[in-house]
Amino acid sequence: MKVSLLYAGIVIALTIKDELITTSGALSVFKAAVDELNRRYGAIDDDTQMNLDELLPPTGIFLVARSEGHLCGGVGLRRIAEPELKLAEVKRLWVRPDLRRGGVAAQLMDEIEGRARAMGYAQLYLETGPAQPEAVAFYPKHGWTPVEFFPEGAYTHESAYRFTKVL
Repeated sequence: MKVSLLYAGIVIALTIKDELITTSGALSVFKAAVDELNRRYGAIDDDTQMNLDELLPPTGIFLVARSEGHLCGGVGLRRIAEPELKLAEVKRLWVRPDLRRGGVAAQLMDEIEGRARAMGYAQLYLETGPAQPEAVAFYPKHGWTPVEFFPEGAYTHESAYRFTKVL
């Protein structure tokens, strides 16, 4: 997907493509997201709650946004719960700090929602936390509904803000 965004008075061409989480670009974005979470919440052991293989096809995906080949951000999707429930979780939405508030996150979320729909998912979940007030404000503006709980068997942090979206 290619879009143009106005950022700081300059139009940037943004390309969003799926990249295997095992590639350097996708891993760089994923690790930048984890690094930011560590800075905001203190060191976390993310590997205990998430296996990178969950972001691989056919049940997962990772999207990377680039402008002129440079990394701008990314977002992942993984299946949660039993396959027949058709539920997935959005993971690690991250945008480069100098590009935030310019529409990159909204474009990534639109694209991951469309991809999830095409993969056969019926409903998405995500979580964010109290140290991410911009994310807590972002999701309701983009059609996400707060929920108290995740589906049974899906891990969630106890202090998280949880959201869902029916596709």
